Amino acid sequence: MKFTKKIYMKKKLFKLFLCLTVIFFTSSQGLADYDKGLDSYRNKDYTTAYKEFLKSAKNNEIDAQFFLGFMFYQGQGRVQDYSEAAKWYRKAADQGYVLAQYNLGTMYLLEQGLVQNYTEATKWYRKAIKQGYAGAQNSLGTMYEKGQGVVQDHAEAVKLYRKAADQGLAIAQINLGTMYQLGQGVVQNYAEAVDWNRKAADQGLAGAQYNLGTIYQQGQDIVRNYTKAFKWYRKAVEQGHAGAQNNLGHMYDLGQGLDQNYTKAINWYRKAAEQGYALAQYNLGYAYYHGKGLAQNYVEAANWYRKAAEQGDALAQYKLGIMNYQGKGIVQDYIEAINWLSKASEQGSTNAQIILGSMYHHGQGVVKDYSEAANWYRKAAKQGYVEAQHELGMIYYEGQGLVQNYRKASEWFRMAVEQEFAEAQNNLGTMYYQGQGLVQSYTEAIKWYHKAAKQGYAEAQHNLGLMHEQGQGLTQNYTEAIYWYRKAAEQEYADAQNNLGLMYTKGLGLTQNHTEAVSWYRKAANQGLAVAQYNLGTMHYQGQGLVQNYAEATNWFRKAAEQGKKEAQYNLGVSYTKGLGLTQNHTEAGKWYHKASAQGYTNAHFQIGRMYYYGLGINKNLIKAHMYFNLSTSNGLEKSINAIKLVEKEMTPKQILKAQALATEFNKQ
Repeated sequence: MKFTKKIYMKKKLFKLFLCLTVIFFTSSQGLADYDKGLDSYRNKDYTTAYKEFLKSAKNNEIDAQFFLGFMFYQGQGRVQDYSEAAKWYRKAADQGYVLAQYNLGTMYLLEQGLVQNYTEATKWYRKAIKQGYAGAQNSLGTMYEKGQGVVQDHAEAVKLYRKAADQGLAIAQINLGTMYQLGQGVVQNYAEAVDWNRKAADQGLAGAQYNLGTIYQQGQDIVRNYTKAFKWYRKAVEQGHAGAQNNLGHMYDLGQGLDQNYTKAINWYRKAAEQGYALAQYNLGYAYYHGKGLAQNYVEAANWYRKAAEQGDALAQYKLGIMNYQGKGIVQDYIEAINWLSKASEQGSTNAQIILGSMYHHGQGVVKDYSEAANWYRKAAKQGYVEAQHELGMIYYEGQGLVQNYRKASEWFRMAVEQEFAEAQNNLGTMYYQGQGLVQSYTEAIKWYHKAAKQGYAEAQHNLGLMHEQGQGLTQNYTEAIYWYRKAAEQEYADAQNNLGLMYTKGLGLTQNHTEAVSWYRKAANQGLAVAQYNLGTMHYQGQGLVQNYAEATNWFRKAAEQGKKEAQYNLGVSYTKGLGLTQNHTEAGKWYHKASAQGYTNAHFQIGRMYYYGLGINKNLIKAHMYFNLSTSNGLEKSINAIKLVEKEMTPKQILKAQALATEFNKQ
């Protein structure tokens, strides 16, 4: 709901003054041509009226000059021509004709037949004001309020509005009431706002009736009174006031002072929406989107959101952007989503800013741009939007599009934790745990993990369990570790499921139970966690908690190995070497040993050395065999010492030196 802006239907108002006042100002004129013209005008014989007024005007009859200007302005008896209207108004205005002075000022203001010129507009308004003309007082007040051609001065605007309002000019009364309502140029005073709006409302001005309805509906410094709000809205809607129609719909929508009735709400929203009232178009779109008072219809929702969005309604722009983003009611279109979300974001919509930031962050509809993502996150974050504060912290933490800066990351996380944002609490805990941009403190880490864990944040529950298990910052307590692991595991947090499985495997804090261990490993493995896939493969391989099954073991080892888990790569190699659960294949074994070896896995070094020594799946190569045995020895595998002694018996000193050099080079990689 919006309070009516000061210059309520300004253009229509100026025309209204022209139509209402001109006849009465000129009816007393006595020249024959003018009188004939006036009689013809009253009889709507505009062609004859024009001819008679023209003859009179050429004789410098001031009323006739004004009337000619008016007829050209309205297009009565002649083709509408603002330039001609201005010409004749000027002739009358130069002779002091107040309505001509006012109308000429208005034409300069609105750029009608003249180059827009605020200075000229104020000049002619001031001339009319000297004659006490209320319309000019009101219009010049508006120029002071907006700072058009004069230095913006709300106090001067109030002064001029008051002069016109005291003469009973309804539009000035509503403008003065609004200044009191907003506290511009005067001390804010809702009682005065009500008083001046009531004066205008009693004259039948729909905008004032709407304003009174709004004040009573919102209870602005006065007792909220839905009955009075309804009364004034009804008066305004009888004149077709779109804002009042919308707000009346809103009262039915929420059941404010009357029985809630979605059907009636929709009826009033639609009336206002069909008049082009943006807020009503949004409300109608919202009703279609959520199926309130009518059948849910995303296509219609998008249609009405678009109408409001095209008028600049930020909320509608955001909603339309989201519908394009999600593909609801319309074909998913990230480019259109970016378009509307950008428009809403530029108007300060925090919801739009964070979604727009996310789209730049992830490259949806645009080229991935971390810097631009940070820009939009920052705008929303500065407005206190907690998700944006957290996302901006993450960008600084990860150094995406910005120089990695743990200090700034912690600052944004800290802003988010002030709003109890669990993910930020967890991340701040991690920064304390690892000493990233902060002095390492397990105590502080536990504090923040605990805050997030109590809110049900699974990762924090897991982290808290890990610290209890390892005794970091507190006394080691397996029971507490299990408690927190289980909470996170029950939320399908894979790492916690795997760790709970390990506790069952090892019998830490509970009775050892391989069957339970397998159950938890499987839950995590099915989510794709490599270490759980490896552990489940190991249980199948060893027959712990289930029937030994080499085929299943190799299946899970392969899944983990393909994710780079070196222990699984090695075990898969062993399975191929021994033909456990699959056909023996030394070439495949060598492939997986090499993958594990590249990650520095000692046992894999040894197995590759053995393959080169015996020529298993590859050509025998004593230098390569020595190299890999050497690598496994340097990494602490004792059985490699005997293997080196064995292979050196078949090598020359030169070959041994080359093998050692290759091992040294490998370790440098």
